[in-house]
Amino acid sequence: MQNTPKSLRLHITIFGRTNAGKSSFLNLLTGQQTAITSPVAGTTTDVVEKAQELPPLGPVLWLDTAGYDDNTSLSAERLNATEKTFARTDIAILVCVGDNIGAKEQQIIEKLKQHNIPLIKVYNQADKYKITQTDGIVVNSTDTSERDKILNELTTALIKLCPEDYISTRPLLGDLLPPNSTTVMIIPIDYEAPKGRLILPQVMAIRDCLDHEQNILIVKEDNYTATLQNLKTPPALVVCDSQVVDKMVAQTPPDIPCTTFSILMARFKGNLATMVEGAAIINHLQDNDKILIAESCTHHAADDDIGRVKIPNLLRNKTGKNLQIDYVSGCDFATNLADYKLVIQCGGCMVNRRQILSRIQQCQSAGVAITNYGVCISELKGVLERVLSPFPNILQIYQKTKNL
Repeated sequence: MQNTPKSLRLHITIFGRTNAGKSSFLNLLTGQQTAITSPVAGTTTDVVEKAQELPPLGPVLWLDTAGYDDNTSLSAERLNATEKTFARTDIAILVCVGDNIGAKEQQIIEKLKQHNIPLIKVYNQADKYKITQTDGIVVNSTDTSERDKILNELTTALIKLCPEDYISTRPLLGDLLPPNSTTVMIIPIDYEAPKGRLILPQVMAIRDCLDHEQNILIVKEDNYTATLQNLKTPPALVVCDSQVVDKMVAQTPPDIPCTTFSILMARFKGNLATMVEGAAIINHLQDNDKILIAESCTHHAADDDIGRVKIPNLLRNKTGKNLQIDYVSGCDFATNLADYKLVIQCGGCMVNRRQILSRIQQCQSAGVAITNYGVCISELKGVLERVLSPFPNILQIYQKTKNL
């Protein structure tokens, strides 16, 4: 479980004013000196992350933020980092000094309400202040002997507030096929592939098939046709990397459902219907329309980087329009979304579902269409209808939107 990617962990963020005891509370929970503590205000300068296995919930990621009333010389940068955590927070913990809910605490509570983030209140330093509130967890400032009791209380509260799709693990593709069926996965191995490893969506798909008692046949793109010919029974599904989707579609008989890893990720991490509606907008782009390409991870862009080179080239070739294309990466997201006609989000394999849903919500509020890399590439290569064959309801939505 310690090797579980951050994106698949429950994200729990600790908020509060400076010296409320946020870092001490995190250290109490993890049982180690995860965050530096000090009576000096502003000790936590950036978001501190700590991955932990928290039975029975499973893998979680704690996020310790800077004090919300920070007034040091770097307060603007610190508070900006804190603000960004709202987009990826599944559950929030508000650490209060005693049971004091002042203006800063109310400000945090209102922000959490705006983002629909459930809240657990922690009334800290109970050995120094009289606690009269009963809607939170009461913690002494120095007593670590009650760690097990506090963990039990917190875990109980987390289970009640935990998103349903975290408690009931969402299938990536296992629910599409009956047990004992066979899926063929086409996985290109090129210089961009991590040496000795597969990329995360491929690993997730393999594991999901195994969890659903399904068989997997993995091939490189050059061996795909021969593999199909050698099978006595056609596969129930074919899944490929988006960058070879046109080649896969050309070689797959029309009666065999097929899709891409990125389309599966759009369904798993976000909302496939919304992403497909966004892709249909590509057919209506005009000169000088602005496109935002959003990468949720940061990486060194290769010469033919998928987000910064391949998709922009495909967009311009497909539409024949003079498009203005901007880029953001990591946790950054545009504040001027209304200026854009379309947002193209990466697959999101390195972030949690809440962050992708948050971006979808922001786009919808701004009246901006959003899609993801793989759905976009399939549309640009003219095969999106074919690779939506495992999802007939989504296919109908695409066809309706495309013809508007």
